[in-house]
Amino acid sequence: MLAGASAGFWLPLLHAEPVAQPAKSPSATTVQPQIEPEDLVRFGSKQAKARPVGAVRIASYNVENLFDDKDDPALSGQYEDNGQTKADNELRGAAAAIRQIDADVLALQEVESLDAVKWFRDGWLKDLGYQYVASIDAGDERGIEQAVLSRFPISGTRNWLKAPLEGTHPDKAPDAEPGTPMTLHRSPVRVEIALPVEGGGSQPLTLYVVHHKSGAKSAYWREAEAKKVVELLKQDQAENPGVPVAILGDFNATPDQPTFQTYLTGGLIDVFADRVEGDPAWVTHESGRAIDHILANEAFVKHIAAGSHFVMGVPARPAGADWRTTPPPEGYGSDHYPVVVDLSFPGVKGSPSILGDGPARATSKSERSLDNRGVSEGGGG
Repeated sequence: MLAGASAGFWLPLLHAEPVAQPAKSPSATTVQPQIEPEDLVRFGSKQAKARPVGAVRIASYNVENLFDDKDDPALSGQYEDNGQTKADNELRGAAAAIRQIDADVLALQEVESLDAVKWFRDGWLKDLGYQYVASIDAGDERGIEQAVLSRFPISGTRNWLKAPLEGTHPDKAPDAEPGTPMTLHRSPVRVEIALPVEGGGSQPLTLYVVHHKSGAKSAYWREAEAKKVVELLKQDQAENPGVPVAILGDFNATPDQPTFQTYLTGGLIDVFADRVEGDPAWVTHESGRAIDHILANEAFVKHIAAGSHFVMGVPARPAGADWRTTPPPEGYGSDHYPVVVDLSFPGVKGSPSILGDGPARATSKSERSLDNRGVSEGGGG
């Protein structure tokens, strides 16, 4: 039996009517095989884990090319966004996954803009209580950036547009001119969350949402980006000691690769360190790789609810299918899967599940003021 909000989207495909075939005997028929749930959800957990009472749920999800239906005049030529609007069936699938995990704070990757995030939220997530939103231009030539949707106030945002990295691009660099100085391909966005504490005050929480350079031949670039983020984090921790911090998002790197290892040697802790290599429950991408992660400092890790982390499984193409020629199945939202963890803080209560009974949230004064704050502070960090 399928559980969760997305079940209604999968059932028509899972329970197709039997098709009778011509037969010699009037009573002989051939029944078309049913598509079982495990044929669609190949990776991750079939159901979201229950959230501990009072816990704050944090999640990250690369929603794959979340472009809205408005043309961006800044994008043209090979990066033209006109006609690139994410299809309704994929928006429905992404929304179903988000509803299942029911996160209080949701980091997103591959979104077009602040307007695109609001367009998605207001059209598909309107009842989930995401009153606060942040998204800043990351410097990517395709126009994609990282964003955060939150049920708790966002007290500040920052990024480091085209900040310089160590070294230069090597010979035969696939996506840059050899010998030129390296910069962040997509700047991480730093978001400060204020978790309300009973009796007054707030518990600060800082997230760095990353989306490292893709491509097998760009591993050198990803490693340089990771070194830069570690540098930024160390500066941050020196200025704000004791604040829980997580770096989460699409790393485009598996745990055994130098990009990921750079974070570990830089003092970060892998929230999914107990993953079992080869176990599909821990795979985060349709290709069969674990490339979406949550890394954190000790102040964050000590508040993790034991055993709460998981990968949310969503429908995917069949194993071995070519994404270029194979259309996605019903219920598909992205080629990535959400990664999730729960935190417990003294005096802080996470939002109870409001699926199905939460009133639509109108744009608030605090959200409008965030729009004005959500601009790049630039510089080299």
